[in-house]
Amino acid sequence: MNCVRLIFVLSCLWLSSFASDPDDPLVVELPQGKLRGRDNGFYYSYESIPYAESPTGELRFEAPEPYKQKWLETFDASQTPVVCLQWDQFIQGENKLAGEEDCLTVSVYKPKNSSRDSYPVVAHIHGGAFMFGAASQNGHENVMREGKFILVKISYRLGPLGFASTGDTDLPGNYGLKDQRLALQWIKQNIASFGGEPENILVVGHSAGGASVHLQMLREDFGQLAKAAISFSGNALDPWVVQQEQGARGRAFELGRIVGCGLAADSETLKKCLKTKPAGEIVTAVRNFLIFSYVPFAPFGPVVEPSDAPEAFLTQDPREVIKSGKFGQVPWAVTYVTEDGGYNAALLLEDWNKSGKTVLEELNDRWFDWAPYLLFYRDSNKSIQEMDYYSRKIRQEYVGDQRFTTENYWELQQLFTDILFKNSTQDSLDLHRKYGKSPAYAFVYDNPADRGIAQVLTKRRDIHFGTVHGDDYFLIFENVVRDPELRLDESTISKNFINMLADFALSDNGILKYGECVFEDNVGSEKFNLLLINKEGCDNKQYVQFP
Repeated sequence: MNCVRLIFVLSCLWLSSFASDPDDPLVVELPQGKLRGRDNGFYYSYESIPYAESPTGELRFEAPEPYKQKWLETFDASQTPVVCLQWDQFIQGENKLAGEEDCLTVSVYKPKNSSRDSYPVVAHIHGGAFMFGAASQNGHENVMREGKFILVKISYRLGPLGFASTGDTDLPGNYGLKDQRLALQWIKQNIASFGGEPENILVVGHSAGGASVHLQMLREDFGQLAKAAISFSGNALDPWVVQQEQGARGRAFELGRIVGCGLAADSETLKKCLKTKPAGEIVTAVRNFLIFSYVPFAPFGPVVEPSDAPEAFLTQDPREVIKSGKFGQVPWAVTYVTEDGGYNAALLLEDWNKSGKTVLEELNDRWFDWAPYLLFYRDSNKSIQEMDYYSRKIRQEYVGDQRFTTENYWELQQLFTDILFKNSTQDSLDLHRKYGKSPAYAFVYDNPADRGIAQVLTKRRDIHFGTVHGDDYFLIFENVVRDPELRLDESTISKNFINMLADFALSDNGILKYGECVFEDNVGSEKFNLLLINKEGCDNKQYVQFP
């Protein structure tokens, strides 16, 4: 008995000294109390740290509330962050529901590098069309191995839980964007406790994460939260990003009807009812908004809120915000890859209803019905006749009178690239070069992965997809949709990208460099300055129109 008591007392003393040891790098003290991370060999991790109260119950469909709880015991920060509740495109089978509603956390990754006492910080906003994805699905081994900066991954609400909106003050929407903003505030306030430099924070994201970065930057006080920003293959002007008001409102009320709220009389009634429904039922309702496969890939997303909405995030169209000059004037880079639209077009190579023919073949008879959903002009103010005219015009421009086949798949893929990514990247850069005061940079990446997102979605290797969505970004933050083993040229590019992020976070004059190439600023430039990056290296070019 005495032996057992002695072991218990010694254990308590060990835990007490362990939690209060100032020399233990795994223990970090925050205003909430102490947390303990994990040693991963060449880096430390502190995961699943809450930055907001649980967005459940009465806090569902509300702006996030800062985390207020105090930890009486050392918080266990060794748990992988949970996936926010979502209808995940990349889950096989009929049931694509994944994740948990209580998910608002940040995860911090700190390299072991004896040459530095503190580190610049890269805040990461994951992609996934505002509908799916997770902080944990973007790896950090490549980044940590280089040991150049602290990485912080942000989890935020997705799909209808993050973006359902009736366009009024009762259900204004943009809860996922408000989560991101609160997380950025948390990083600014707390990252020094981990050895991060709060004055050297770079915010990056890919796809919907890139668009999110741009939207965060459109807040006038963004410069108080970050020093610079990079939007990879996604920006606020992409046609799939900001939802049209009437379309978003209609989907919100239809969401209520699907989950059993009936035909709610008003937004307040709808929100009260939605708060009583199981979160899984709300998210599962996403399947009712898809016309086939995962099309349209962003049925719920950011909206322009009424100016009197509580804690409104975005109250003007992004174009008008940029024209006003009232946005975060920090150095910004925006990017695309040469076949970004391969992510979207690849879905057309799936089997159509187990019929033995592809969706692409079926598209020949359904182009006028499906094109507005595929290319995100279904909710525009155009009449049916105007939409049909536009559908006919763009089809004629890219494939002429040909039928859609695998032989002209490349032309269709280019249509998706131009309309969903490239054209709006040029438009964004054009506005920033005219109305911005801080440097605005751009690059295009052309170096196909051996296996990327298009091959994963189609399970086909007989089609040349080119450089598709994520082929660049996943060289920095690993993802299961591409080969984990990098080619020699990709390893070099990966290191160049990681150094580019670290140097951008540290630069006092907003200079951006990739390898031996220094980006050229677009602000005030008559032509577009675009850095071309491929397996041979990099080259600065000027264009009247993006290539």
